[in-house]
Amino acid sequence: MSVKVAVLIPCYNEEKSIKATVEEARKHLPKAEVYVYDNNSTDKTAEIAAEAGAIVRPSPDQGKGNTVRRMFADIDADIYVMTDGDTTYDLSRAPELVRTLIDNQLDMVIGVRKEKEQAAYRIGHRLGNFMLARTVQILFRKQIKDLTSGYRVFSKRFAKTFPARSPGFEIETELTVFTCTNNLPFTGVETDYFARPEGSFSKLSTYKDGFRVLRMIFRLLREERPLFFYMILALILAAVPFVFPSHPGISFFTLLTAVFCFFTGIILSAVANQRRENCRRSYLSFPLYQEDK
Repeated sequence: MSVKVAVLIPCYNEEKSIKATVEEARKHLPKAEVYVYDNNSTDKTAEIAAEAGAIVRPSPDQGKGNTVRRMFADIDADIYVMTDGDTTYDLSRAPELVRTLIDNQLDMVIGVRKEKEQAAYRIGHRLGNFMLARTVQILFRKQIKDLTSGYRVFSKRFAKTFPARSPGFEIETELTVFTCTNNLPFTGVETDYFARPEGSFSKLSTYKDGFRVLRMIFRLLREERPLFFYMILALILAAVPFVFPSHPGISFFTLLTAVFCFFTGIILSAVANQRRENCRRSYLSFPLYQEDK
């Protein structure tokens, strides 16, 4: 296969597991270049990754989203395999995910997590992921099986046109919503999900990061589907006079604001459509990955 594959591993304090992650990536994708972007680790993550054979680069802006943005900008490849450095994802399935992307001419393949150990996927994380995935599914009208999976494969077209505005763990949500709103072809493939090695700890906070993801969903809804967002807001405001009929001042103000929201939605919808058209032109400027016959 003539396509150039890059394995992207954003890392922060993963000295307990990064060696095994790099070795697994090199074993199952022997022709790929493996990149570890060290996000200000205070342990020996960078040193151990380099000894294991990875190309190690710094990512000074703290946050996974900032690191992903840097990786997509810096690295030139035909296909990008993104995984975490904690050995929780099954990299033996990486060739299958890459093949799925190529054979079906997709732009993203998500590794849908299936836990192999009870400790792999905390109940709070599983429930939060389910609820957030359902929210995105309803609001953006696409079938989503695993919203927050960090195990994904992307085409060059995707990586080079994705805006990557999220600073932290919201990045997976932004990746998914970008795919949905731009009607890019994607799918999910079920993969095993393992517990972290002993002495390794998750940096994800169930409530704090869950709230950030939810906030990102509604921010993206406002930006990508502004007519829908502002119409809902206008309807809520228009209902206020019926709730407080004895306050004519409030009624007039809320009705005026509702009208303003309605026209704001129309204007911003036109802006969003133009932005998507520009994104589409940029997307089409990158050739589809090709294989030697």
